[in-house]
Amino acid sequence: MDVTPLVRSAAQVVQSYKGSVFKVSGQVYEGAVFVTPEETQLWDISGFEALAADSFIRFDVDVILLGTGAHMRFLEPTLRRALRESGAVVEVMDTAAACRTFNVLMAEGRRVLAALLPVGVL
Repeated sequence: MDVTPLVRSAAQVVQSYKGSVFKVSGQVYEGAVFVTPEETQLWDISGFEALAADSFIRFDVDVILLGTGAHMRFLEPTLRRALRESGAVVEVMDTAAACRTFNVLMAEGRRVLAALLPVGVL
C-alpha cells in the first residue's frame, strides 16, 4: 500500500537541503528561500538577525513556518508581537523540521509558507 500523500503535480515539495542549498520540486536554490505550495523564491536576507515582519506578511497564508537553520532560535519579542498583530501565525523551528512540516501541511492543502534559512551558513 502506498502511504505517500497525494500531492498536486504543480505543488512545490521540499526534497532536500544541505548547507546553503535547497532542492524544491527538482529545482536547486542557493541561499535562503520562501516556499509556498505554488512557488519558490530566493529570500534576500543576511541572516537571522535581519528578520523583519514585512518579509512575511506579504504572503497570503494561514501559517508561516520559519526554519532558523541548524537549531531553533527564538524571535525577538518585538518581531513576534508585530507578526501576531498582523494576524500571522508563525511557528519557529529548525530548518529540518520546517521542511518536513511544510511538506505535510502542503499535502493537506493548507495555505502555508516555509521561510527557510540555510543550515549553518547565515
